[in-house]
Amino acid sequence: MTDSEPKKAAGRRAVAKPTFDWKDGALARLVRDKLRMVDLRPTRQRISLASLLFVAGDRHVTVDQLFDEAKALRMPLSRATVYNTLHQFVAAGLVREIALYGSKVWYDTKTGSHCHFYDEDRANLFDMAEDVAGQLKITPPKGKKVVGIDVIVRLADDESENATDAGEVSLQ
Repeated sequence: MTDSEPKKAAGRRAVAKPTFDWKDGALARLVRDKLRMVDLRPTRQRISLASLLFVAGDRHVTVDQLFDEAKALRMPLSRATVYNTLHQFVAAGLVREIALYGSKVWYDTKTGSHCHFYDEDRANLFDMAEDVAGQLKITPPKGKKVVGIDVIVRLADDESENATDAGEVSLQ
């Protein structure tokens, strides 16, 4: 060892790399149980993606957003794996698929009945504070029944000087 080698080693800074413990972490164990309850085999990919989806409460994500989050945590997943896994989660009832105008598809971890706002300027989907679906009077055609009501209110920035309160929605 030369005199310069210890100096090089001492001069290096250790950089913390974000990692995810998909085998033994507490979150991974909870997610593994959740997957088994819906008869999905708890693979590394499913555990990793489910952990991202469910760790922060109710969320709305696209395939690209979830893929970017996984990449930032150095999860070895392809975009196709994220897409296929989300479709498996939809089929199992873990997430809800919301197809918006055009080709944008969102995945919602809150699977019960509720309504959404979609901010077109920021490409952001979020829950309404109040579920207005119950206020709608809908009569289905003969021989059919209503099994669900999806309400998505599209928003854009109001640049007028007389902007009204954006928090109110009238159904009249």
